Amino acid sequence: MGKIQYFETIKCLDEEVLNLEYHNNRVTRTIGLDINLYDYIYPPSADLLRCKVIYDEDGIVSVDFYPYEKKKIKSFKLIHNDLIDYYLKRVDRSNIDRLYDQKNDCDEIIIVKNGFITDTSMANIAIEKDGIWYTPKIPLLRGTTRDRFIEDGTLKEVDIDVDMLKSADKIALLNAMIGFDIKKKFKIE
Repeated sequence: MGKIQYFETIKCLDEEVLNLEYHNNRVTRTIGLDINLYDYIYPPSADLLRCKVIYDEDGIVSVDFYPYEKKKIKSFKLIHNDLIDYYLKRVDRSNIDRLYDQKNDCDEIIIVKNGFITDTSMANIAIEKDGIWYTPKIPLLRGTTRDRFIEDGTLKEVDIDVDMLKSADKIALLNAMIGFDIKKKFKIE
């Protein structure tokens, strides 16, 4: 049986590597090695790029760059699954892919575990209620962008149930590539 592989998705723009300290921290939390990703990431152009770093318990396996185009998301399908586990960002996402395949005509899924909102298939989530932004206290994955916005006080961690989600004034998706992407108009099934 092969080693478990993990990955980081890192935003590169204008030949700059963005928010790398948060990715370094997650790599260290994941495998216990203090790897400086700055030593491995050299953006090949000034274009907006998605850098994918794959690593395992021994260190960096590969670093690849891809052009990035933001996905348009306006509708969400609630998917209930109390067994889903993705607290480490593993390359094997088959359990999330199976849930995503249930989205029907929606653009994205929102995963509900034990009665509470966790994440979408590709991002953490936040909701705005009465001018305050909240994010799930127990996400599937502690995202680097989520960590940044909790640290700066933009987000408060709470348990968010389906009723709270559906009554939100706005929702936002958060990941390294899209940042804090607010959705003012959205549909939840």
